[in-house]
Amino acid sequence: MSRRLPTGALIELCRVLRHYLSAGLMLRDVFRQQALKGSLSVRPVAQRISAAIENGDDLQEALQYEPNVFPQLFVAMVSVAEHTGMLPEVFHDLERYYARQQKLRRDFISRIIWPVIQLVLGVLVIAMMVLILGIIAESRPGTPPLDPLGLGLTGPRGATIILVGAASIAAGIAAAYFIITRVFRKQSALDAFLLGLPAIGPCMRALAMARFCLALKLTSETGMSIGEALKLSLRATGNGAYDRAIDLIVSEVRRGSDLTTALQLSGLFPIEFQHIMEVAEESGTLTEVMRRQAIHYDEEAGRRLAALASAAGYAVWIVVGGLMIWTIFRIFTMYISKITSGV
Repeated sequence: MSRRLPTGALIELCRVLRHYLSAGLMLRDVFRQQALKGSLSVRPVAQRISAAIENGDDLQEALQYEPNVFPQLFVAMVSVAEHTGMLPEVFHDLERYYARQQKLRRDFISRIIWPVIQLVLGVLVIAMMVLILGIIAESRPGTPPLDPLGLGLTGPRGATIILVGAASIAAGIAAAYFIITRVFRKQSALDAFLLGLPAIGPCMRALAMARFCLALKLTSETGMSIGEALKLSLRATGNGAYDRAIDLIVSEVRRGSDLTTALQLSGLFPIEFQHIMEVAEESGTLTEVMRRQAIHYDEEAGRRLAALASAAGYAVWIVVGGLMIWTIFRIFTMYISKITSGV
């Protein structure tokens, strides 16, 4: 069971923190209030964080005691906020970001749910056909069982095998998704591999770039050194491939290279983004440019996710169509065989 806060609860927590911190309340008081009046999933976490702050920890340290409760981006951005003294502004940006992610997730589900329903119905129809044909054969003594699929699946036993097999495949896909997103999510090699995949890679890159630009925009508004700003911004992407590039990029900047050259060495940033960064550095408008780029990549992530949902929908339709065509072909072949054999 995952202990991670639901996205809705996270959005509400960011909204409350932004509102009360802007009004001048202390972090300790805000979390104490959330421990009493927050959503049910937030209350125990807020109670523990409030106690940690009471004991002298800052928010970043308090969050370290809550592994897997908060997304990596949330923890990284809190670190940025406490380094820059911009907690209300950061929670405002996080609120908008998670609201956007929630909308993207809902849009993805709405696009993919009908093809999935069609696939489930297709499997049920095939299982029902095998069941009915088997029952008919059993009701006529001496009649051999009908095997429409040619796989030896007949009657109630065959229908059960089809349903259990389909459920096992679905469970295997769900297990693979869990392992990839939860168990191996921090492995940079896996993230680098996923970035190279069609449809999935561009979507992941757009999400990482939106987070990077948002974090760099916040850190560049302060007097923080560029090395520390880059380190926090790359960590804020929540992507292992970008996290792995921290040492390379930061060391290159500290050796005197400009930011564009350092980012280029990592091979993770699009060419057009490198050109924009070069112009921003020369004109001294890095903060404003990063603000616009964060908006751009956030919108790009929405488009990419929609494209990914469409691709997944077409893939499911292809599977459904292929399954139906194969079944019809098998039934047709079976009856032609019976006609030619005179049965």
